[in-house]
Amino acid sequence: MSTAWLSLGSNLAPEANLRAAAAALRERFGAVVFSPVYRTPAVGFEGPDFLNAAAIIETDLDPFALNDWLHALEDAMGRDRSGPRFSSRPIDIDIVFYDALVLKGPGNLELPRPELRHAFVLRPLADIAPAYRVPGDGRTLAELWAAHPEAASPPATDALLLG
Repeated sequence: MSTAWLSLGSNLAPEANLRAAAAALRERFGAVVFSPVYRTPAVGFEGPDFLNAAAIIETDLDPFALNDWLHALEDAMGRDRSGPRFSSRPIDIDIVFYDALVLKGPGNLELPRPELRHAFVLRPLADIAPAYRVPGDGRTLAELWAAHPEAASPPATDALLLG
């Protein structure tokens, strides 16, 4: 078994879609650790605010199979990949870390996930795994969050609970 740290986000019916994604993750992987949910503005395009969270799962899937499984879940939940990369979506689930693996490709799979630089990914992960050391960097998630420009004015939490 391996451990994967995931980033989840939605800005189309976000409460319902995050709840549905959380239920699907629990159904497939059993116990899942979820972060608080944060409300953040869209990044890279004009659109409704996102609700973002992080999750930790134990998985029997390798990172490529897990990525495929997550894409299939996104597709089943109505994700449309035909438009611009940065656009509104019912659900977006990315693998941010997989054990201590560092890799790039094939496809869009890159570990650690480069979006870790954004508060909407980093803050929820730092909440649930503050002592985790980022592969290839060596700093903990808590250290990265403390040094982040948005740490002084963190994203607002939302009342939605996933765990």
